[in-house]
Amino acid sequence: MRLDRFVSETTELTRSLAKRAIMREDVWVNGKPEKRAARHLQADDQVTLNGQPLSLVGLRYVMLHKPVGVECTARRALYPRTVDLIDLPLAERLNPVGRLDVETSGLILMTDDGQWLHRVTSPKKAHPKVYLATLARPLAGDDAQAAIDAFALGVELESDEEPTRPATLELIDEHHARLTLVEGRYHQVRRMFAAIGNHVETLHRASIGPLALGELAEGRWRELTEQEVASF
Repeated sequence: MRLDRFVSETTELTRSLAKRAIMREDVWVNGKPEKRAARHLQADDQVTLNGQPLSLVGLRYVMLHKPVGVECTARRALYPRTVDLIDLPLAERLNPVGRLDVETSGLILMTDDGQWLHRVTSPKKAHPKVYLATLARPLAGDDAQAAIDAFALGVELESDEEPTRPATLELIDEHHARLTLVEGRYHQVRRMFAAIGNHVETLHRASIGPLALGELAEGRWRELTEQEVASF
């Protein structure tokens, strides 16, 4: 790997800023200043920036219990961001594996492994996602059965060319529902309930595929185990 790329990938510096740091002799390799940004590093080379050793952090896989009022974005935003809640080096490089809107809480997976992200989000994999919704209007009797049947067949959403894929709707009580989806369209849960004349007041994602929040408290995070990463 080139020295400038290595410095960029192990710090918050862009590639151009890494090159400037190298030209200023802020970067040392094996105890000596190195001004060649294009130098190719060997596996045993020791690199420091302003005296601080640098090392690649490897691929990270994180589960976060996102609170309401937190945004899934890497850009600076009006709201706190998911990456702001994760105390890991270079957390800014973690990407959300599918998103939740600001008003939705629950399970978010984050990673810097692009191939794994694709495996989890690919429509071909159809990993089920479970949501818990609080509804503004009661859903009971014939209306409840009609909603269950409509969701099982697929719902026509405004501005979408195709109906949703079949989804499983379970009613906990008249105002609370559990919905299992195998796709992730824009604001899909809220739009599906709107299509049957209801409104989602609160929304929480409980699980993605085999992974569930369990006892993970709101606002907290943890790294996935090797077995959890391999489960997708």
